[in-house]
Amino acid sequence: MKKITLEIPDRDERGVSPVIGVILMVAITVILAAVIASFVLGFGDSVNETVQAGADVSVNDDGTATATWISEGTAAELEVAAENADGNATLDQVGDSATIQYGGTNGDITVNSTEAGNEITVQVTVTGIGSQGTRTVITQEEVTLENQSSA
Repeated sequence: MKKITLEIPDRDERGVSPVIGVILMVAITVILAAVIASFVLGFGDSVNETVQAGADVSVNDDGTATATWISEGTAAELEVAAENADGNATLDQVGDSATIQYGGTNGDITVNSTEAGNEITVQVTVTGIGSQGTRTVITQEEVTLENQSSA
């Protein structure tokens, strides 16, 4: 029968060197400290979120187009723009709308063109603006407008 002893094994009989165990524990501690420090110092908050909202652009029977703010999401306001227009329109709350027209003077946004004709196709862009100034394009649609100055 073999005698059982409680002696410490020789260096050659140990499974893992104590130095390797200490190095692994120090590495795990440093990595954990770096992750915690990044959140405490706010590095995780620097990511910009996209602005979400719902908007609709539709053509009206009178040859104009209307951009309407349908759902708020995370947007503080919406900006409506059309190519070849004199300016933009700002929608401040859900339910607000802006009229886009070709020629004339009654719309919120007036599109001008040097092309002759009674119709023009333009791209209308609705951009959501977040409370921190983040901008995200909500929708872009091409619409055909009738010349309102000849109506």
